[in-house]
Amino acid sequence: MDKISVQFDYCYALELRPPLKETSFSIGLQVVIPFLLAGFGTVAAGMVLDIVQHWTVFTEVTEVFILVPALLGLKGNLEMTLASRLSTAANIGQMDTAKEMGKMVMGNLALIQVQATVVGFLASIAAVIFGWIPEGHFKLGHAVLLCASSVSTAFIASLLLGLIMIGVIIASRKVGINPDNVATPIAASLGDLITLALLAGISTGLYKQLDHNDYVNPLVCAIFVALTPVWVLIARRIPPTREVLYSGWEPVIIAMAISSVGGLILDKTVSNPNFAGIAVFSPVINGVAGNLVAVQASRISTYLHMTALPMVEPNPPPRKCPTPCSTFFGSSVNSRSARVLFLLVAPGHLVFLYAINSMQGGHTTLTSIFIAFYLAAALLQVVILLYLADWMVHWMWGRGMDPDNFSIPYLTALGDLLGTGFLALCFHILWLIGDRDTDVGD
Repeated sequence: MDKISVQFDYCYALELRPPLKETSFSIGLQVVIPFLLAGFGTVAAGMVLDIVQHWTVFTEVTEVFILVPALLGLKGNLEMTLASRLSTAANIGQMDTAKEMGKMVMGNLALIQVQATVVGFLASIAAVIFGWIPEGHFKLGHAVLLCASSVSTAFIASLLLGLIMIGVIIASRKVGINPDNVATPIAASLGDLITLALLAGISTGLYKQLDHNDYVNPLVCAIFVALTPVWVLIARRIPPTREVLYSGWEPVIIAMAISSVGGLILDKTVSNPNFAGIAVFSPVINGVAGNLVAVQASRISTYLHMTALPMVEPNPPPRKCPTPCSTFFGSSVNSRSARVLFLLVAPGHLVFLYAINSMQGGHTTLTSIFIAFYLAAALLQVVILLYLADWMVHWMWGRGMDPDNFSIPYLTALGDLLGTGFLALCFHILWLIGDRDTDVGD
């Protein structure tokens, strides 16, 4: 696989361009607006989850909660990876002509439809397994419902977001903005809301068919699975997407499994009436961290594509593991961007918490001690992710793996797991120390 990846990069990065000259101010200026838009998108998603958690399908088929991080994670597994891949292609001149652009667009759209269908199907299997193991009983109707809801939600959401991403990247290049700074946050701004709304609507509609038209759910699964070979044939015709089609499954599937573990934590936490308030905050803390680390990973990947070709030695010398000091306090442009992104975390979350409070969302009063614990969890989550991004992207690059295809799924999935875990821990600690007013979990 390394050899194929190296050949791919040689074919498509022969003409190297100098990296863009960016100051901390210019990075912050380009990132902050998409970051806020993305954040408000996650706030809207949190408000939706806070409402739909009481719907019949979520209370009767609680495994749907396990699907939430896995399907919301598709924006990291597929849409953000697509945005990173196309941003790099645009920056190194692979989309300068209409013919090149058309090939990249068609190939990548077909590719993410294949990936969305497969990941949606596997996410439903994971939800069934994680729901069956602790409870010890299996309902075939619920399993088919989860499969139909997951596959159809993943397919439709990926198609809509893929089209939006392509438009954003093309527009960014035309107005002289670095697509790496805006594409992934905008993908996230709509990704969580669209995906969660689709999941709630589709699963509710299909749940109503269980007793009256039991053939509907299997039929929905069959239709989307039957379309998969069509997308495979289209993706195989384009060289860049053909490589990802064959070798890009490992990070997507592993990331889905990691996000599903986060979904299991969410399911068990929300199911406890004392901690129902976690629902509105989970998409926000996970979405913000995913947005920021995706921007950083995309930027580092583009920097490497524009400054050097991958190593071709069969046994490349190992890169020295970065230290937190080199990641956050170095003089390189990537260290500057890491500092800028980290400094956005606290003020960003304060704005989003104020928005949630203003709309009277959630089941938790925002006390000062709650905000302190919440911000501590969010800052720790982002510090870990930015450090991992610095290490992971360079590690993959040194082994001939294109970070655009491999790094973001792992990083956003780890963000989902860390965010949900830290948030659940915060709620448990706050409950134990007595920070529980009449709103908490009511």
